[in-house]
Amino acid sequence: MLLLGLRGVGKTVLLNEIQRMATESGANICLFLEAPEGRSLAEMLVPALRKALLQLSKKERAEARAKKALSALRNFASVFKVKIGEVQIGIEPDPGTADSGELDNDLTDLLLAVAETASQAGAGVVLIMDELQYLESNELSALIVALHRIEQRNLPVIFFGAGLPQIAALAGDAKSYAERLFNYPIVGPLDRDAARDAIGYPLYREGVAIEERALDFIIERTQGYPYFLQEWGSHVWDAASESPITEEDVQVADEGAVAQLDRSFFRVRFDRLTPREQDYLRAMADLGGGPHGSGDIAAVLGQPASAVATLRQGLIEKGMIFSPKHGETAFTVPMFDQFLRRAMPGWTPPTPVRRMTRGRPPKPK
Repeated sequence: MLLLGLRGVGKTVLLNEIQRMATESGANICLFLEAPEGRSLAEMLVPALRKALLQLSKKERAEARAKKALSALRNFASVFKVKIGEVQIGIEPDPGTADSGELDNDLTDLLLAVAETASQAGAGVVLIMDELQYLESNELSALIVALHRIEQRNLPVIFFGAGLPQIAALAGDAKSYAERLFNYPIVGPLDRDAARDAIGYPLYREGVAIEERALDFIIERTQGYPYFLQEWGSHVWDAASESPITEEDVQVADEGAVAQLDRSFFRVRFDRLTPREQDYLRAMADLGGGPHGSGDIAAVLGQPASAVATLRQGLIEKGMIFSPKHGETAFTVPMFDQFLRRAMPGWTPPTPVRRMTRGRPPKPK
């Protein structure tokens, strides 16, 4: 399963809940990993799989299989230059397993070895991976190949991942069978009833009431996004002095909630951008919340779409925007257009840099 959604909709919360459910259901090995920028898939997987194999090796009936898998892990770590601690005394080399240097083949060998060890031990392995959009295309492809092979072999490994909406297209581009391999539930803003419950139930448990108009104000301002509901709920709780909470209390809290989001949720992403990237997103914000045609954004900047294509691709790689469909561009951060208009008031498009071209010298007479 791959959970898809914008920032702040609760994908990581759901993965944590999946981990809890898996552990309570008796999964012997439950690995929770996050794909950070600047680290390879191999660097992320090796320590976690080492820990899992050492745990499985304690089962007597799986000891021999675990040693074989640890040998494959050592080969894999060596080929992909990942530092690894001492795996186990007495591990015999196993040339030809997970040591070809081809990530598709070697990751499949390694994860099959882990899955076979789990099967021998009578155990189950749950692999949970967050922020999948930061994987390189070849890494995502290799992961899909390995999971597909595990599924074909009916081995006891199950995978849950989460990422920004472009992951579905990236997975499909990597391997055509990915659309059959995964379920792709969309995680989005809460509907009106669920948003009311998200604010109302915690207050009810504390013996506090809230007026209908106050609830409506919060829902309108947050658009039902879970992270924003939490932020407004926190500030409203601090602002109100008595029950019931009124619309006036919510209006007092509104300024603080917006300021807090600007300082943390929005600003931390904005500050990672270059000035040119900020201009591109500000041009998007001029058009509204989106999605917008890529040509329309370029037009606001006074440039042809081809001139800003590299800039757009860099923002996609940073996880700031995505393409809902061909030719369209949208923010991955809800309400980011509103923040950009607050952060860059009075913005005007920068003057396009014109390339100097040299004229041809006159032909000799």
